[in-house]
Amino acid sequence: MKTSIELKNMYFFAYHGVLEHETIHGNNFSVTLRFSADLSEACISDDIKDTVNYAEVYGLVKEEMVKPSKLIENAAYRILRRVKEAFPEIGRIEVELAKMNPPVAGQMDQSTVIISE
Repeated sequence: MKTSIELKNMYFFAYHGVLEHETIHGNNFSVTLRFSADLSEACISDDIKDTVNYAEVYGLVKEEMVKPSKLIENAAYRILRRVKEAFPEIGRIEVELAKMNPPVAGQMDQSTVIISE
């Protein structure tokens, strides 16, 4: 039995960006992670050891978000790889990383990169 899990809108302040002021002053980011795995054992056992622990996943995402990247594509990819390595039972995974108020010559809520495997 496949189970889909979504960790939606994890908020971080980080220093990702190409422009110098982004690496100095930082910005707000949002990460949403979607993945699927066979978690039928957890559905029956009601035991956290049989599932993908959300707190551990959040910790991995946080560790990657504090490492500065020029491109959010790079940060998103690092998150994807790190989570997949830590939880090999995950099948499909999607990382959505958004930079709030990106530095453009106009108004924009966010720029978002979505990568999946």
